[in-house]
Amino acid sequence: MDAALLLLGVPAPVTADRLPQVHGVLLVLGFVGTLIALERAIALRWTAGYLGPLGLGVGGLLLLAPVPLAVGISVQLLGAASLLGVYVALWRRQRDDAVLVQALGAVLAAGALLLWLGEIPFPLLLPWLVGFVVLTIGGERLELARLSMGPRAGGTLVLLSGGLIGGTVAALLWPAAGTALLGAALLALVGWLAAHDVARHTIRSTGLPRFMAACMLAGYAWLGVAGAIWLVGGPATAGARYDAVVHAVFLGFTLSMIMAHAPVILPTVLRRPLPYSPALAVPPVLLHASLVLRLWLGDAHGVVGAWRWGGVLNIAAVLLFVVLAAGSVALAAHRAGTAGGTT
Repeated sequence: MDAALLLLGVPAPVTADRLPQVHGVLLVLGFVGTLIALERAIALRWTAGYLGPLGLGVGGLLLLAPVPLAVGISVQLLGAASLLGVYVALWRRQRDDAVLVQALGAVLAAGALLLWLGEIPFPLLLPWLVGFVVLTIGGERLELARLSMGPRAGGTLVLLSGGLIGGTVAALLWPAAGTALLGAALLALVGWLAAHDVARHTIRSTGLPRFMAACMLAGYAWLGVAGAIWLVGGPATAGARYDAVVHAVFLGFTLSMIMAHAPVILPTVLRRPLPYSPALAVPPVLLHASLVLRLWLGDAHGVVGAWRWGGVLNIAAVLLFVVLAAGSVALAAHRAGTAGGTT
């Protein structure tokens, strides 16, 4: 969040030359990657599996430390390799298409770090990191909503994932044609996910199911925006289109999905309940409204003030969600303790 403030050109609590350079990796692998790896390690119940979140998290911190950048990248690469090992172990336990799709995502994460270690410019690695989060979340949606997706869903998602990987490699080797292929593959995958996800039905319910469905469907919409930008506009490695793709995927899609699943997944990771309350809906609304401000008025129409204010409100939405979630966990623990003391 601090690095985001620096990139927006507004005052930030901490100023460091390397922060803006590593902002994207801190979010995608340092935060999201660590969270995913931790959840997978808990699911596997394998002590060695914790090397994944350890490597991705510590590597993220080393990216900020006064050591060569290659040190942090190498440690994160070890974490990504460990995460891939966890998926291999899960695959051996049960040959599940959902695990295979997530493993393909881990391959893309490791590939991105290898290419970065080889001094490939970071903007060219964007499709690899996008593929990591999209395939990971897509595989998780298959795990959680398999019945509503139908008996052939696994095989279809594997084929669509293969198309996304092909587009990712093509975009690196042949940027113009490859990026168009990547955009088409991403649109096909997100279109299939949105059409088959149980969220299309649970959006009509109330409470937590409706909250989760709204966050997921909004996330799919932002992922479609990124795919359309790649399909129509070609490579996006700088400027407004790069900003739009990055934040449509990693804020509009990824963080919206994290907010959607937080009441379900965080209790597994934290061993503490996270009860749903209507207040949790405020941060996602603020997040998506501020993204419209940032991408539509800011990036698409060149209004610098809208871009900057949209970015600041993006940060406010994320921080507000953290505060509300932490407060909800603390309140639930307090109530449980009070009830236990009463009995």
